[in-house]
Amino acid sequence: MIKKIVFGLALLAGVNFFTSCSSCSSNNADNLDEIPDSVANASLQLSENVVNDMIENISSPVEMANSIKNSGVGFSEKVMNPSDNMKNYNSSFKRALNLGVYSADLGYINTFNKNSVVIQYLLAVKELADGINVGQFLDFTTLKRLATNSTNLDSLKQLSVTSFNKMDRYLRDQRRANTSTAIVAGAWLEGINITCDVVEQTNDENLTNRLAEQKSVVDILLVVLDNYAKSDKNFQALSDKIKGIKEAYDNVRIMYEVGAPIVKEVDGMLVTEQNDIPHYEFTPDKATAINNIISAVREARQFVIE
Repeated sequence: MIKKIVFGLALLAGVNFFTSCSSCSSNNADNLDEIPDSVANASLQLSENVVNDMIENISSPVEMANSIKNSGVGFSEKVMNPSDNMKNYNSSFKRALNLGVYSADLGYINTFNKNSVVIQYLLAVKELADGINVGQFLDFTTLKRLATNSTNLDSLKQLSVTSFNKMDRYLRDQRRANTSTAIVAGAWLEGINITCDVVEQTNDENLTNRLAEQKSVVDILLVVLDNYAKSDKNFQALSDKIKGIKEAYDNVRIMYEVGAPIVKEVDGMLVTEQNDIPHYEFTPDKATAINNIISAVREARQFVIE
């Protein structure tokens, strides 16, 4: 289970579904609320431990936003999905996808403490959450109060973790794994889209590497999306867009150099972690490879928000 969650991270809502129900899909392309038992009980193609390890490597939108802030680039409202677009999302699939998108946007907003726009994005999140019957787990009044006061960031993080944990449990109990997967996909895609914008502006090496390392995340998402795509045209269309990103990543090669182990304290115990150092190779060259990734990400993101 992913631990590092702050407000804006819808990713948590889907982690357990990657491990407990893979081939869940809806016979009705616009109805994500019910999943046939025969499909919901299908086993994942990967073992639970393997999937958990992969999920741990997915960067949250807020982690990406922190990297963006550390690059020195200022906040840009234009890179986010306009909050007014919320009224255009009428199907459960689009609502779930863009609940993830707006959650990532909120993480970006809060990282830069932009209180002037936070309320309209909170309203969008609440509206979409209500639209897929999970809005009861978002304490909108308290979230609004905390979000408009930057001194309450820690409390905001804790309330967000609690809210999305409750949402996660509810979705699992209701056998709505596909809803959660759509939220996950939307949140990840918006986070990487914002990163692409900054990389294009700055060529920041750290952010470029963060973008390159998302190659493994694309593979993770496709394993799950393709399970739903077999019987749901919406997931098939999304999977096709993500496959476009995967093709762009074929020109990125990631190699790891074994580094010195890191010893740190976790819950009062000393834990040793292997510190592998990634190195990246780009074909035919770095600029071309990154530009191809940016183009593919933008095409997929446009599909999600339109």
